[in-house]
Amino acid sequence: MEDVKITIKTGSEEATTIVQQMPMASAPVMQAAPTPAPAVTEAAAPVAAAPVSDDSKYITVKSPIIGTMYRKPSPDKPMFVEVGQTIAEGDVLCIIEAMKLFNEIESEVSGKIVKILVDDASPVEFDQPLFLVDPS
Repeated sequence: MEDVKITIKTGSEEATTIVQQMPMASAPVMQAAPTPAPAVTEAAAPVAAAPVSDDSKYITVKSPIIGTMYRKPSPDKPMFVEVGQTIAEGDVLCIIEAMKLFNEIESEVSGKIVKILVDDASPVEFDQPLFLVDPS
């Protein structure tokens, strides 16, 4: 219908679906939405500022595709990498399954694994951080 607008926002803790008519509800919704947003941003900013400064010296390995990340080649095999392990460029870090195809994710840098950000057999999104690597 021409006078109905549906907006779906993702990325927040609660799913929000707003259905409104364009002529009447656009002004009140626009005034109500910015009020909670600055409060959330102000509360989250100090918490996010500390980890960002600590992790700034590390290289983040991100997911190149959407799928399910596995940290080992099969259930009875050992993990590809562990925290504290030294890796070289080209080493396999994990496997991401997408549409029944298993894609090996190789390291583009040499260094030491500082942190693993995703659990085994967890779904991952495109460009989601997977590992933190200390290049020194």
